[in-house]
Amino acid sequence: MGEGMKEGGAGERSRQLFQEAGRYFPGGVNSPVRAFRAVGGEPFFVARAGGSRITDVDGRTYIDYVGSWGPMILGHAHPRVVAAIQQAAEAGTSYGAPTERETRLAQLVQAAFPGMERMRFVSSGTEACMSALRVARGFTRRDAIVKFEGGYHGHADSLLVKAGSGGMTFGLPDSLGVPADVARHTLTLPYNDPEAVRAAFAARAGEIAAVIVEPVAGNMGVVPPAPGFLAGLREITRRHGALLIFDEVITGFRVAWGGAQELFGITPDLTCLGKIVGGGLPVGAYGGRADIMEQVAPLGGIYQAGTLSGNPLAMAAGIETLTLLQAPGVYAELETKGKRLGEGLAEAAALCRIPAQVNRVGSLLTAFFTGSPVRDYATAKTADARRYGVFFGAMLERGVSLAPSQFEAAFVSLAHTTEDLDATIAAAREAMTVAATS
Repeated sequence: MGEGMKEGGAGERSRQLFQEAGRYFPGGVNSPVRAFRAVGGEPFFVARAGGSRITDVDGRTYIDYVGSWGPMILGHAHPRVVAAIQQAAEAGTSYGAPTERETRLAQLVQAAFPGMERMRFVSSGTEACMSALRVARGFTRRDAIVKFEGGYHGHADSLLVKAGSGGMTFGLPDSLGVPADVARHTLTLPYNDPEAVRAAFAARAGEIAAVIVEPVAGNMGVVPPAPGFLAGLREITRRHGALLIFDEVITGFRVAWGGAQELFGITPDLTCLGKIVGGGLPVGAYGGRADIMEQVAPLGGIYQAGTLSGNPLAMAAGIETLTLLQAPGVYAELETKGKRLGEGLAEAAALCRIPAQVNRVGSLLTAFFTGSPVRDYATAKTADARRYGVFFGAMLERGVSLAPSQFEAAFVSLAHTTEDLDATIAAAREAMTVAATS
């Protein structure tokens, strides 16, 4: 372990900053997973990042696979994205009025997602999902929604919900502060189980406004859709007059130029996108069929607004990012790099005889510490989170930053080199040895 380091990787300056932050923020952080409670130790504080690397305030540099939780697909601080942000900032950082950049970015988004005939830019993925659900309810004049166990669509009240017995009864809040009267309109069902969805629609005929789903689950770790699952959701929702919402906050522009809907050939009614649309800046988007979206104010009676929606800095960063992602061979390169890392992690676990499953879709992957295939939330929870914590700490000691939770994804960027991947795999072999003896 490096000088001045302790469990979890925090150096002396990071420890001081974490202690000071605790006087201002709950748990010392502005988002819970950053606190490292799932893996032990204390978080390192970031000083700067560039390309595939991130450097903490104690001067230690890591190969980074968090990537701001996915949007840094070009790598950190890409020179052309930084230049676009600087140029935009010189003309002002926010206007509360329309700009040409909003339309230019929308053209790029629609080229990749033709099903987004009309769209709105917002300031986060949470806001995109919350707004899409409001639109679905307003359009269908129904209140109930279906989500899936292990799926996270932001922290809006109606989405922080667990299902009741059998998934057929009223939902129960999964957080204090969520009114039971709000939660009761949310049904939570097993991921990759279209029969459960059919049963729910049969039990709640005419009540369900929408099904919202991560087409590739990324918030219980990476879990690909089973063959026929997404097509089943499309058929069920269409037959019952409900809307299908794809939450592509993680997968949009990540698993393919046109996201998971391009990869699997399924067009939803509404799509939600996240920070990748703005080059990692605070931004999101939602959109879909014109007849649905034209019910949004000022054309219709469904209200949604935001002073920072279409922020010029985010629009500039997004235009540059999506333009760069159109270059030939980008997604083939990401597939090759993701495959190399996934196979390397699986081989490292096998060498140490550690039960592990590596789930991967393109440059998005999770190594689950379990001997059972992971296809839904229940099987994801069989993973050994304690062992992952040991592995995480050992990787951090060896200069590799992974997500501080067993149930999150690793993100490979275009900035990761073959040397980065080889160094990561070498570190994983050593870290697996540590985890095997823990």
